[in-house]
Amino acid sequence: MKTIKVNCEFASELVCVIPYVNWLQQNGQLEKVITSKGMRPFYYFCNNVEEKFESRTFDVKTNGLNSVPNPWIHHNSKFILGKELSELSEVEQAKVNGVLDYSKWTPPLYKEYFRTEKFNELKPYIVINNNFNVEYGNDISKSRRYFNIKILNEIFNYLTEKDYNIIYKRPNNTEFAPDQNEMITLSQNITLRENTDVGIIDDYQLCEYYDNVYNINDLVDEDNKSYNEFQLELFSSASGFITTNGGGGILCGYFNVPVVMHIPHGKELRTNYLTNENSYYNKLSYNKLYAVIDPNNQSNYTKVMNKIKEVYRGENK
Repeated sequence: MKTIKVNCEFASELVCVIPYVNWLQQNGQLEKVITSKGMRPFYYFCNNVEEKFESRTFDVKTNGLNSVPNPWIHHNSKFILGKELSELSEVEQAKVNGVLDYSKWTPPLYKEYFRTEKFNELKPYIVINNNFNVEYGNDISKSRRYFNIKILNEIFNYLTEKDYNIIYKRPNNTEFAPDQNEMITLSQNITLRENTDVGIIDDYQLCEYYDNVYNINDLVDEDNKSYNEFQLELFSSASGFITTNGGGGILCGYFNVPVVMHIPHGKELRTNYLTNENSYYNKLSYNKLYAVIDPNNQSNYTKVMNKIKEVYRGENK
């Protein structure tokens, strides 16, 4: 029987840890999970979960990833081809990018477990998952993986005209145990704020200009559930997702609906990372991923908007 103790970043826990722990549980080999604050709902299948850690760390020597079959989220070339990534040719690298060892890997069925009828009055709704954090300790001006106010306004206008409701999610990093980048963002009091035709506003204020756009933080405040249990229930009834890459974007892939993902920065830009048939993202559920790739740290929001219009044309249209 195994006890799994982890406080790695959210993305790695979703991909490398939780499917392994679920496999252990299904095979009668799980004793206990020790994880970060707020993560209990993600381990609904385990009765012995201790939420211990107040923060997360990227340090693989201490965050527990060395105790699971896939200690690195972006590939497992050692298992697949018996070599380190640096030893592979470009063709070989393209085959392993985003591909893991799935011999002990069973993603939990969040949609089936957390499905509820209490959001029926909001249907159909699209979840927009945004992110605005310091990355790799750099200044916030160098961050790329986010939707700015202008494109959010365009997305809100388009989807509401197509009779969708919108759930907007951008964590302020107080909802869960933060990692190092999120802690820096918190300490510097950084928020997504820009000058617009109506003055300087932030993204939360932008939501208030629409009758059919709901800030997830406001909805959580009306519910008695924890943040993570609430979002798992909410996501289980969504018609689709629009997201940046990263941990929040990975979570969107668990719910068997279309996902439009913008990738302007990160390992996901590697060849075939998200398009490999055996990429972990394509194995999380029967989701349909529509990736908008922007290499060289560019953010071509026109491409994003065009993809959204292609995928979300209105219910039954």
